[in-house]
Amino acid sequence: MKKKRNLLILLPLLLILIILTSCSSQQNKQYHANKKLGPQINYTVTGIDASSGEMTKAKKMLDVYDLKEKNWQLMPSSTAAMASTLGKAIDDKKPIVVTAFQPHWMFAKYKLKFLKDPKNVFGETQHFSTVARTGLKKDNPGAYQLLQNFHWTIDDSYSTMLKINNGMNADKAAKQYLKDHPKKVASILQGVPQGHGEKIKLVYTPYDYESAVTHVVKGLLNKKGYKATTQQLDVSIMWQALSSGQVDVTLVAQLPVSHGAYAKKYQGKVDEVRVNLKNAKIGLAVPTYMKDINSINDLKNK
Repeated sequence: MKKKRNLLILLPLLLILIILTSCSSQQNKQYHANKKLGPQINYTVTGIDASSGEMTKAKKMLDVYDLKEKNWQLMPSSTAAMASTLGKAIDDKKPIVVTAFQPHWMFAKYKLKFLKDPKNVFGETQHFSTVARTGLKKDNPGAYQLLQNFHWTIDDSYSTMLKINNGMNADKAAKQYLKDHPKKVASILQGVPQGHGEKIKLVYTPYDYESAVTHVVKGLLNKKGYKATTQQLDVSIMWQALSSGQVDVTLVAQLPVSHGAYAKKYQGKVDEVRVNLKNAKIGLAVPTYMKDINSINDLKNK
């Protein structure tokens, strides 16, 4: 009986010790500004799809900033996996460096900052352009007029992106945006003739923003009586399909940086309709609580 009583007394103390140890261990994993950053994250930049323009620039960045010599590496994954890893790190106040892109819903959800890029590896701010197959203006002038009218801002895009990321069907999320912004819709549809079922195929790359803008424009076209369909493609296949006339239009040509090589390759074989979103950007980003990490140079110097 005495042993049982002693055990009952010790159990709560052991439980408290386990909890305190766990908390201490968790605290040790949080970001420490007074320690070298590299060892805290195994000298790893968390990336996205290896084939993306963003990752191509990130690979170049490791060489230009001599980060490979300091054992830094780029870890490819997927956009979803990167965002999930980022979210978990922020929940625990852990250090993390990610390849980042704006517009993206994570900038609406989390407090993030781009790292300065003094050697301009990632380029200046870029834009999204609407790019069509040659001949679309002649074949489908009404839809082309709508495409000429359409533009929006990064802030405009956030609500639709977040809904899609949270699991809402992309068409449903786009319809909600159109319902919530009647003045914007009226402005875009002004002067656009009825489509009477004319077909138009929109293509986009597999990311939340790209899905958001494409389905919003699909909704606008359908609202005016066009029969719009969408298809998700890899970036290289998308540009090839546009240049060969197999598809009609994309809203997600990232110029002049991310898709610059494709624009050059297919120059004269596609029609750049207009810039539909300004101030897009790629680079490296960190949570704002990493206050002393402000430049890519800081990865090797701090």
